[in-house]
Amino acid sequence: MVYFAYHTVEGDRGIRAWLRLQDEILNAEMQLAKVSSERREMEHRVLLLRPDHLDQDMLEERARIMLNMSKDGDIVVFDRHH
Repeated sequence: MVYFAYHTVEGDRGIRAWLRLQDEILNAEMQLAKVSSERREMEHRVLLLRPDHLDQDMLEERARIMLNMSKDGDIVVFDRHH
């Protein structure tokens, strides 16, 4: 009986393994939500750059980034995360 009780808790398919698996599932779901959100944001930005939906502000922003330029009076904030 001790053998079965031990493997019910500690075995490959025991309670502890089930709890670890539930934790891994939760972490994977949170990662999926984060990546899905990032993808939606990127798809939106790509849509704004398409010729039939060209957003002038987005175009100017990309041009400034690519040319490393700004207008007089612009405030530049450096982001160390990118």
